[in-house]
Amino acid sequence: MMRGMQNDFSRPLAVMAIVNRTPDSFYDKGKTFALDAAVAAGAAAFEAGATIVDVGGVKFAPGPAVAIEDEIALVVPVVRELALLGDVSVDTFHPAVARAAIEAGAAIINDTTGLRDPQMADVVADSEARIVIAHSLATPRTQHPLPHYDDVTAEVGAFLRQRSDLALERGIPAERIIIDPGHDLNKNTLQTLEITRRLDEIAAIGFPLLVALSNKDFIGEALGRERDQRVAGSLAAAVFCVLHGASIVRAHNVPETVDALRMVESILGWRVPENLVHNMRAEGND
Repeated sequence: MMRGMQNDFSRPLAVMAIVNRTPDSFYDKGKTFALDAAVAAGAAAFEAGATIVDVGGVKFAPGPAVAIEDEIALVVPVVRELALLGDVSVDTFHPAVARAAIEAGAAIINDTTGLRDPQMADVVADSEARIVIAHSLATPRTQHPLPHYDDVTAEVGAFLRQRSDLALERGIPAERIIIDPGHDLNKNTLQTLEITRRLDEIAAIGFPLLVALSNKDFIGEALGRERDQRVAGSLAAAVFCVLHGASIVRAHNVPETVDALRMVESILGWRVPENLVHNMRAEGND
C-alpha cells in the first residue's frame, strides 16, 4: 500500500519529472518505453533533483484506446520500483489504473481530464494520495477541433474551481488537491499564452499550482523552434510561471529545470546558495 507523501509543498518550488512508457510519446518518442529504461530514467531524475516523477502509460494526444489492463501493466512495475526512491505520480484518467497505481505506491494521481470520471475522486479520497486536476475539454484520446473560449483564463479558472469543489464533495481534503491549467490541452498557442500571462488569476484559486509546459507546441510556435530546440523557451516559461504562482513544474529536461528553479529560489531568498566564496573573505587571506 502507499506510504505517505514525502513532499508537502511547504518548500517553495518542485520539479515533476516525466517518464513515459509509451512507444509514441510526445517528446522522447519511446525512449523510456522499456521497463528498465523507464526505471533508470526515473532514478536519474530523482538524482538530478526532481521531487516527483510522473509516470504515464497513455499519451494525451488523440489515438486508439489502450486497454486498462495494458495501462496497468505499463505503469505499475515502474511505480513499484520508483516509489522506493521518492514520490511518484501516475498520469491517468482511469480510476482502475489510479487504484492499482496507489496500491503500488503512487503518491499522486495526475488526471489530465480534470475528474471527467467522478469515480476518480472516489479512488483518491479512499487513499492518502493527492490529485492533480488539469483543465481539458476533449473526451480522452480524441481531437477537439478549433477550441473556442470567450475568456480562456476565466473559463479555465471556473472549470478548475468546479472540479475542485467536486473533489472536496467526494471526500478529498483540500490539502491533497493540486490544479493545472492545462497548457496546450485543447488550446491554441494564443490561448495558452494568455493563460500563462494571466496565471496569477489561476493561482488565486488557492490550491498548489502545477504547470506542464515543457517543450510544448505553444513554445515551438512562439519561437519558431522544433521540438528538440525548445529547452530555453521552456525554462523561460517555467521561470515566468513560478514568479506568478506556480509551485510545481512538470519537465522533460530535469537538470536544467532544477537549476532554473533553484536560481529563482536563491534570488528570492528562499534557499541558501550552495557555495559562498566570491568576495566573502579579505584579499590575500588563505
